[in-house]
Amino acid sequence: MATRPRTSTRTTPPPDSPAPATATPLGMPAHNIWLAGLGALSGAQANAQAEGSKAFEALVKQGLEWQARTQALAKEKWAEAAERMGAMTAQATGGVGSWDRLGGIFEERVARALASMGMPSASEVAQLQARVEALETALNALQSGAPQPRPARARKR
Repeated sequence: MATRPRTSTRTTPPPDSPAPATATPLGMPAHNIWLAGLGALSGAQANAQAEGSKAFEALVKQGLEWQARTQALAKEKWAEAAERMGAMTAQATGGVGSWDRLGGIFEERVARALASMGMPSASEVAQLQARVEALETALNALQSGAPQPRPARARKR
């Protein structure tokens, strides 16, 4: 088979040469398409980072608001609990007063019952102890300064 040499009448530039500026998108080489995709991706990433930092700042702001609200609510609940505890304490101490009054009534009645049986009261016992101590002191003074008296003789009848 015989082949004849061809004469080249190319209308498109060779693949190694850059594309003319007036080329249509269909005529763009694959490398240019790849570069366009990378540019779009980097732009999207930059937008996502900017939006991400804005979203992060918005979340921080929202977190601060929630923290302030919960702290205020906790303080309010703490104040309510303290108020309730104060009321309960007041009731409890009011009850102690009535128990003291009841105890006083009981002691008074027991003292009257003991007095009716002839039992001396605490103040009467204290007075008697003071009198005995005074007599002991006087007796010791007499015994140390004067000669010992003789015991009295029993009289004959």
